[in-house]
Amino acid sequence: MFKPILAASVLALSLSACATAVPSVEVTRFHVASPPTSGTVSVREMIGNPDVSLEFRTYAAAVAQEFQRVGFTEARDAQGEYEALVGMRRSFRPTGPDRSGRPVSVGVGGSTGSYGSGLGLGIGINLSGKPKDVVTTELSVQLRRRADSQVVWEGRANTSAKEGTPAAQPNIAAAKLAAALIGGYPGESGRTITVK
Repeated sequence: MFKPILAASVLALSLSACATAVPSVEVTRFHVASPPTSGTVSVREMIGNPDVSLEFRTYAAAVAQEFQRVGFTEARDAQGEYEALVGMRRSFRPTGPDRSGRPVSVGVGGSTGSYGSGLGLGIGINLSGKPKDVVTTELSVQLRRRADSQVVWEGRANTSAKEGTPAAQPNIAAAKLAAALIGGYPGESGRTITVK
């Protein structure tokens, strides 16, 4: 009796892990010949960022954390040697036609035979509703040297997930995008890669 319960528990855990899987991320980076690998960094919002909100803070915090992982130190006075300018954007794309307006279908069938006759009636109603939109989230980061405002490294990353899934939530998307973009810093300049 213990083994079936254990097997069911393991199956449930593996299914829940699949349910929270985050889709792959497409990443493109550009940098100068010898980008810095250490120094103090302050994180700010990119000028013209279309989404000025509390959600932006989630992305800024994820970027700051990833720069620390690759060797930089967060500037405590917001006046570091470098500044990371962060921009983010979310867009929604329909996945298909709205099926909620589909009419009710009715089917009728009958038969006769040596044991009697029968009549059947079937009604089909589409309860699936409108398909979920696909949410595309893009993160852009520029690392500038504060002394002369030169961009020494920049990149962008984007991912897509169905609306309402864990992968479409800002905190999960921010962490995934920042890790994919800044992980492996500085990365190969001018090449687009896919990070799982």
